[in-house]
Amino acid sequence: MARSLKKGPYIDPNILKKIQNLKPGSKNIIKTWSRRCTISPAMIGFTFGVHNGREFIPVYIAEEMVGHKLGEFSPTTKFVRHGGRMQREIEQKGAQKEEDKLKSDK
Repeated sequence: MARSLKKGPYIDPNILKKIQNLKPGSKNIIKTWSRRCTISPAMIGFTFGVHNGREFIPVYIAEEMVGHKLGEFSPTTKFVRHGGRMQREIEQKGAQKEEDKLKSDK
């Protein structure tokens, strides 16, 4: 369920405090555990280290991200390919194409 329009977007006050001390485009990474924080226009140009449960994923904030949540850009699970015979055959065909390409370039 979405947050009420009457309340407005949730922006963590600690993040706003950290932003005020820095200039946009600085090399500093602002570490945060607040994945639920909505990205505001004041955050554009900063790099946030968003915690995914194990490590901090660096996320550079661009204009297109305004209105989204920080957690959307820091996946918590790692996708591992579906295994099986079909996947092995696809990988072998890809490797064969690369070998053929290298031979034809020589």
